Amino acid sequence: MSNHSVETLLEKVVQQEKELIFRQFTNDQALGIGTAIINEAKSKGKAVTVNIKRNGQILFHHAMEGAIPDHEEWIKRKSNTVLRHHHSSYYMKLYCELKNRSYAQFYAANPQEFEAVGGSFPISVKNVGIVGSITVSGMSQEEDHALVTDTIRNFLQ
Repeated sequence: MSNHSVETLLEKVVQQEKELIFRQFTNDQALGIGTAIINEAKSKGKAVTVNIKRNGQILFHHAMEGAIPDHEEWIKRKSNTVLRHHHSSYYMKLYCELKNRSYAQFYAANPQEFEAVGGSFPISVKNVGIVGSITVSGMSQEEDHALVTDTIRNFLQ
């Protein structure tokens, strides 16, 4: 992918991070968002695993029929990346690609704990900041990211 394409995608992700902010984030909201993600994945014939956590507490977790155990590891690594950098895991992937650097090497990140690939998005609460993450694993990183951001956008409208 050309640097211009990466820059364009990165700008889009930055805009998403600025726009997709909650006034509050409750357990019931987590249930609603998690269920909406599952329903959307079902409508696309995809099998994903979804995890929503706030302040270290898992509020929603579901592995669809056909999801594989490896999704759990991807969720952990993507979510850890969000909580470490306060940016989506896709942002970190694009940022490192633009800078032509290895995420693991540059940030001294253990690849068993952190991964810069799309699919995890920060839960940002207005006047509070980042309180958790919404993570999907099971499709391409671009599809995982889009499923999360599209669902948050629909939920906030």
